[in-house]
Amino acid sequence: MNIQSINPTTEEVIETFEPFTTAQVNQALEQAHKAFLGWRETTFSERRTILHRVASYLRLHKVELARLATLEMGKPIIESEAEVEKCAWNCDFYADNAEKFLTDESIASSATESYVSYLPLGVILALMPWNFPYWQVFRFAAPALMAGNTIVLKHASNVSLTALKIERIFQECSLPEGAFRTVLVPGSETRSLIEDPRIAAVTLTGSDAAGIAVASASGHALKKNVLELGGSDAFIVLEDADLDAAAQTAVRARFQNTGQSCIAAKRFIAVESIADAFEKKFVEAASKLHMGDPLDRETQVGPMARGDLREALDKQVQASLKMGARVVLGGKPSNGKGYFYEPSIVSGVTSEMPLFREETFGPVAAVIRARNAEDAIEMANDSEFGLGGNLWTGNIERGRALARHIESGGVFINGMTTSDPRLPFGGIKHSGYGRELSIFGIREFVNIQTVWIGPAVSVAPTITPSE
Repeated sequence: MNIQSINPTTEEVIETFEPFTTAQVNQALEQAHKAFLGWRETTFSERRTILHRVASYLRLHKVELARLATLEMGKPIIESEAEVEKCAWNCDFYADNAEKFLTDESIASSATESYVSYLPLGVILALMPWNFPYWQVFRFAAPALMAGNTIVLKHASNVSLTALKIERIFQECSLPEGAFRTVLVPGSETRSLIEDPRIAAVTLTGSDAAGIAVASASGHALKKNVLELGGSDAFIVLEDADLDAAAQTAVRARFQNTGQSCIAAKRFIAVESIADAFEKKFVEAASKLHMGDPLDRETQVGPMARGDLREALDKQVQASLKMGARVVLGGKPSNGKGYFYEPSIVSGVTSEMPLFREETFGPVAAVIRARNAEDAIEMANDSEFGLGGNLWTGNIERGRALARHIESGGVFINGMTTSDPRLPFGGIKHSGYGRELSIFGIREFVNIQTVWIGPAVSVAPTITPSE
């Protein structure tokens, strides 16, 4: 079956691709493996030069790159441009910091000298989603390349033009031939890619179902994997919160990227005493969002990326309404061309409803009421997911204490959850494991090698078993 890139605004086919043949996939894997043998011997300075060149290319070609992403998956053009800029920042960050993150570390032991080295693993298979078609790739690629690894990318099929463009970017910026290869194959071929002996490790950003499949295949092949999966982030508003700031941020946190983000706030949990006031402000702010052609610079909400995704979201809404929830804004797909869904807020959501229990990937917010802060934390944790979360309070010390009880990889107090190259990013539970970004991200795909040099200059402590 052919692979198609479809414009979600017009529902027109942009381009059709034939999937790579077995021979083409084999060639890409062989090129990446051969490139690794040379790339791992390069200096940090040599790698740094190329990554800075990539960052400059991204900034120089931001407009055309952003337009491509918007055409393929519907992201508002302003957000597409910001995404490209963020990729450039990430490339610069790792170009400047990788050597410091991966320098040998001396550790005192019984040896004359002992130290830890951080060595590249080999070819890393990157399985990436469509919702941030540049950022998800560059978030991983910059540290992986700076560590001395090479990459084979299997991107989401609906952003194949973007996937091929990313490969060309690295080629034009003088990355050695084969060090970054894109393969156009259906998801059904993922397991065979993972099992190939030339693949050293795997990284996935995707759904929890995809994570289970990739973890299973990686485990069967005994290969390291990092999983950044779905989320159902809680946005907790306490009685002493700045409600105006919380409501304004809630709109951005839910409707950015048309709500198609793993770290988007999805469950808005407000304590009873301020729930009505927060909901009113939230609805008022969200009602001002402009939905339309994502190439229009005034547009804040574009189409969803695919028709089947819109149908799945509407099923979640309708099922929750039948269980007693109520629409206070939007609540249905738009008529006409394009996979548009109205910016929506559903109130009266309870823990048994799909809008609470499942990840909602689109422009729908669920408002939930809690008795108090403790009840809000319990509701936030009543989820299979644990990616990020927000907490709004006027008492920062109280916020710090409550954050320790929120089961997630990140907690943002009085601000919107976002990723930052300087901070680790990842989740727990069904949101995955491992970390991207910061020093933690670059050390995920390295061999942490202990080197002990004799003769021994001291005797290690004698360990006797306890009785």
